[in-house]
Amino acid sequence: MPDSTYLDRMDPRQRIWFFAEYERARKEELTAILLALLLGGFGLHKFYVRRNTAGILYLLFFWTGIPAILGLIDCFFISDQVRAYNAAQATFLASQILATPLPEPVTTSSAVFIRPIPAIPTNQHCTTCGASVDPSAAFCPRCGELRTAIA
Repeated sequence: MPDSTYLDRMDPRQRIWFFAEYERARKEELTAILLALLLGGFGLHKFYVRRNTAGILYLLFFWTGIPAILGLIDCFFISDQVRAYNAAQATFLASQILATPLPEPVTTSSAVFIRPIPAIPTNQHCTTCGASVDPSAAFCPRCGELRTAIA
């Protein structure tokens, strides 16, 4: 679970954005354990938690059988590595979201308008507000609409 000190400084739209991106970036402990158990000799569990150097070493020496033994041992310790990876992802995402200013609402007599955000050069637009949206984003950066609503 992400550190609550970051979440306390976010407004509701930023929290929605954060949790959507965090769910996309986080890794599952059970998947890592199964990779270590079944394919640990090839180091796939190391690649899963972005420890590529260790994964390459496992691949280079898989023929010796030593990485297979280490993979079995890693079944017991990979959960900590997944938690550390998820915590690092949460910290990074929260710092990026907090550093990105949200547009401030501008009220007029009968409507609320949002100041435009510089357009992202893509061909996808939000169906709710019409803003350009990065294809890899889970939410519209202007209105916070879910990506499934993006055409």
